[in-house]
Amino acid sequence: MTHPIDLAALPRDFAWGVATSAYQVEGAVAEDGRSPSIWDVFSHTPGKIDNGDDGDAACDHYHRWREDVALMKELGVTSYRFSVAWPRVLPGGDGAVDPRGLGFYSRLVDALLEAGITPNVTLYHWDLPQVLQDRGGWPARETAERFAAYASVVAEALGDRVRQWATINEPLCCAWIGHLEGKMAPGLTDITAAVRASYHLLLGHGLAAQAVRAAAPGSRIGIVNNLSTVAPASDSEADVAAARRMDGHTNRWWLDPVTGRGFPADMLEVYGVDLPERPGDLATIAQPLDWMGLNYYFPVTVADDPDGPPPFARQVDRPGVPRTGMGWEVDAGGLESLIMRLTEEYGARRIYITENGSAYPDTVSADGTVDDPERTSYLERHLDACARAARRGAPLAGYYAWSLLDNFEWAYGYDKRFGLVHVDYGTQRRTVKTSGRRYRDVIAAHRTHASDEDQDPVAVSA
Repeated sequence: MTHPIDLAALPRDFAWGVATSAYQVEGAVAEDGRSPSIWDVFSHTPGKIDNGDDGDAACDHYHRWREDVALMKELGVTSYRFSVAWPRVLPGGDGAVDPRGLGFYSRLVDALLEAGITPNVTLYHWDLPQVLQDRGGWPARETAERFAAYASVVAEALGDRVRQWATINEPLCCAWIGHLEGKMAPGLTDITAAVRASYHLLLGHGLAAQAVRAAAPGSRIGIVNNLSTVAPASDSEADVAAARRMDGHTNRWWLDPVTGRGFPADMLEVYGVDLPERPGDLATIAQPLDWMGLNYYFPVTVADDPDGPPPFARQVDRPGVPRTGMGWEVDAGGLESLIMRLTEEYGARRIYITENGSAYPDTVSADGTVDDPERTSYLERHLDACARAARRGAPLAGYYAWSLLDNFEWAYGYDKRFGLVHVDYGTQRRTVKTSGRRYRDVIAAHRTHASDEDQDPVAVSA
């Protein structure tokens, strides 16, 4: 049973994409001059990753990228969002460029263009060179400056063919989960370090945006934030205030500065940490955005937690609601709400869903196929949420399914599978799942019906 998707609501030039990130898929962590990243160090620290997994091999995309480009072409996607590994390009964090690292991405870009697939490049998806971490990492201003220099190098090399750029992916995870909760690299639990990291991540975004525009005029630049709708667990004054704080922590802290509003004053009070601000920084952070990237996975319900860490709000599980294999609540309506918030409250000129997907346990049948009805339903319902937002006037320009491949899912290791394509990690064999075939059919149906804006909602057979 398929869920109808109002494909006619989506623009004719809607970008149908898939996404990955370098550390999660590339492997080859010590080849061609690549230096260790903070995730190499973190994943090899005992007890940090489920099952003792690491990203050393991942999906071996570094060697199998031609096969993966062919898979994308088979699925009919029109755009591929991938990240460049900073320690491949500048193994020392700055200074000498390794042409082997740049060469890999140059060949990938050429192959994508030859296949009719538009590259969408993310400059930072969490793999900071460890040498820069040793010099202070994101809590240090120098890292933002080094990031801009790295962005310039990549833009000069690829900017003749790449037009779409994201500076930083999910700075929330880098700052809060990596520096406050300690569950991601570099594994710190320090609110002062976390706030300073958050500031320099956004400063790095602004500096990198300037650098890319200088090196590759005509580039379209955005930033990618993971956002959630936030609701109080009850109508109590304490829970309502907690929800406001969580919204600040999860959403406003990242959206307000890049749209020229500065850092939210109420959250500065919550954190109790002075920003390392210098004159002109806020204007740099608020560089004009050609587009905004939205990563959405789940809504959040919170209760007041005065004895917990900032923002003093505890996530509460609502009973009786559907959940993914991650334990995350499924709510496609939350995606529509966030798209409209970016449109109406933040004046987004162009919005891409840069990640959206679900992890479920997959079973490989005796005939080698992988049927994943829950992931397929999740995909359909969230695509229809996109269509509803577009009907309401949101400037929605594309959707990138997370992920093309099952991959190294950070602290969860390899147990959690998000891919439209199944990966047998022992053999690296790729198998398109039912969800991948459904996505292919939806893309094909949109192409067929794009010229008729008055048609009824379309349900495409898988």
